[in-house]
Amino acid sequence: MASPFVHVELTTPDPDKAKSFYQALLGWKLNDVEMGPVGVYTLIDPGEGTGGGIMKSPRPEVPTAWLPYVLVDDIRAATDKATALGATLCHDVTEVPNAGWFSIIQDPTGATIGLWQPKPKE
Repeated sequence: MASPFVHVELTTPDPDKAKSFYQALLGWKLNDVEMGPVGVYTLIDPGEGTGGGIMKSPRPEVPTAWLPYVLVDDIRAATDKATALGATLCHDVTEVPNAGWFSIIQDPTGATIGLWQPKPKE
Protein backbone atom coordinates (compact mmCIF):
# COMPACT_ATOMS: atom_id res chain seq x y z
CA MET A 1 0.00 0.00 0.00
CA ALA A 2 1.38 3.40 -0.91
CA SER A 3 1.54 5.89 1.96
CA PRO A 4 0.83 3.43 4.81
CA PHE A 5 -0.01 4.52 8.33
CA VAL A 6 3.29 4.55 10.23
CA HIS A 7 2.66 6.26 13.58
CA VAL A 8 -0.29 7.18 15.80
CA GLU A 9 0.07 10.00 18.33
CA LEU A 10 -2.05 10.97 21.31
CA THR A 11 -2.03 14.59 22.46
CA THR A 12 -3.56 15.11 25.89
CA PRO A 13 -3.37 17.59 28.76
CA ASP A 14 -2.59 14.64 31.10
CA PRO A 15 -0.02 12.29 29.53
CA ASP A 16 0.66 10.47 32.81
CA LYS A 17 -3.01 9.53 33.20
CA ALA A 18 -3.16 8.38 29.56
CA LYS A 19 0.05 6.34 29.90
CA SER A 20 -1.24 4.64 33.03
CA PHE A 21 -4.55 3.82 31.34
CA TYR A 22 -3.17 2.44 28.08
CA GLN A 23 -0.36 0.51 29.73
CA ALA A 24 -2.84 -1.17 32.09
CA LEU A 25 -5.39 -1.78 29.35
CA LEU A 26 -3.14 -2.93 26.51
CA GLY A 27 0.23 -3.76 28.06
CA TRP A 28 2.14 -1.37 25.80
CA LYS A 29 5.83 -0.78 26.48
CA LEU A 30 6.35 2.95 27.00
CA ASN A 31 9.64 4.83 26.73
CA ASP A 32 9.90 8.50 27.77
CA VAL A 33 12.26 10.60 25.64
CA GLU A 34 13.23 14.19 26.48
CA MET A 35 12.50 16.33 23.40
CA GLY A 36 13.83 19.74 24.49
CA PRO A 37 11.21 22.49 24.20
CA VAL A 38 8.45 19.94 23.48
CA GLY A 39 9.15 18.25 26.81
CA VAL A 40 8.75 14.52 27.34
CA TYR A 41 7.54 12.44 24.41
CA THR A 42 6.52 8.89 25.21
CA LEU A 43 7.19 6.31 22.51
CA ILE A 44 4.67 3.48 22.33
CA ASP A 45 5.86 -0.02 21.48
CA PRO A 46 2.77 -2.20 21.03
CA GLY A 47 4.89 -5.30 20.39
CA GLU A 48 3.77 -5.64 16.78
CA GLY A 49 2.06 -3.39 14.29
CA THR A 50 2.24 0.38 14.10
CA GLY A 51 3.68 2.16 17.12
CA GLY A 52 3.11 5.69 18.26
CA GLY A 53 3.57 8.28 20.91
CA ILE A 54 1.93 10.24 23.71
CA MET A 55 2.61 13.90 24.36
CA LYS A 56 1.25 16.82 26.36
CA SER A 57 -1.00 19.05 24.28
CA PRO A 58 1.26 21.82 22.93
CA ARG A 59 -1.46 24.48 23.23
CA PRO A 60 -4.80 24.64 25.09
CA GLU A 61 -6.77 24.73 21.84
CA VAL A 62 -5.25 21.43 20.64
CA PRO A 63 -7.90 18.79 21.36
CA THR A 64 -7.26 15.54 23.17
CA ALA A 65 -7.18 13.14 20.25
CA TRP A 66 -5.34 10.40 18.42
CA LEU A 67 -3.60 11.58 15.23
CA PRO A 68 -2.52 9.07 12.57
CA TYR A 69 0.55 9.75 10.42
CA VAL A 70 1.09 8.43 6.90
CA LEU A 71 4.42 7.89 5.17
CA VAL A 72 5.28 10.19 2.25
CA ASP A 73 8.33 10.29 -0.02
CA ASP A 74 8.62 14.11 -0.09
CA ILE A 75 7.14 15.97 2.88
CA ARG A 76 7.25 19.41 1.23
CA ALA A 77 5.65 18.21 -2.01
CA ALA A 78 2.96 16.22 -0.17
CA THR A 79 2.13 19.14 2.14
CA ASP A 80 1.92 21.57 -0.79
CA LYS A 81 -0.21 19.12 -2.78
CA ALA A 82 -2.59 18.69 0.16
CA THR A 83 -3.14 22.43 0.47
CA ALA A 84 -3.58 22.73 -3.32
CA LEU A 85 -6.29 20.07 -3.05
CA GLY A 86 -8.14 22.09 -0.38
CA ALA A 87 -6.55 20.97 2.89
CA THR A 88 -5.94 23.43 5.70
CA LEU A 89 -2.37 23.55 6.97
CA CYS A 90 -2.42 23.02 10.74
CA HIS A 91 1.36 22.67 11.22
CA ASP A 92 3.89 23.31 8.48
CA VAL A 93 6.82 21.02 7.73
CA THR A 94 8.97 20.67 10.85
CA GLU A 95 12.11 18.66 11.42
CA VAL A 96 12.32 16.12 14.24
CA PRO A 97 16.07 15.98 14.93
CA ASN A 98 17.69 12.69 13.95
CA ALA A 99 14.34 11.25 12.84
CA GLY A 100 12.65 13.06 9.92
CA TRP A 101 10.03 15.68 9.10
CA PHE A 102 6.30 16.01 9.68
CA SER A 103 3.41 18.28 8.86
CA ILE A 104 -0.22 18.22 9.97
CA ILE A 105 -3.13 18.98 7.69
CA GLN A 106 -6.90 19.03 7.93
CA ASP A 107 -8.61 17.57 4.89
CA PRO A 108 -11.54 19.36 3.20
CA THR A 109 -14.00 17.28 5.28
CA GLY A 110 -12.43 18.39 8.58
CA ALA A 111 -10.39 15.27 9.43
CA THR A 112 -6.84 15.85 10.68
CA ILE A 113 -3.89 13.70 9.59
CA GLY A 114 -0.12 13.89 9.87
CA LEU A 115 2.35 13.42 7.04
CA TRP A 116 5.76 11.87 7.84
CA GLN A 117 9.03 11.58 5.93
CA PRO A 118 11.83 9.77 7.78
CA LYS A 119 15.46 10.80 7.38
CA PRO A 120 17.36 8.51 4.99
CA LYS A 121 19.15 5.64 6.72
CA GLU A 122 22.91 6.04 6.67
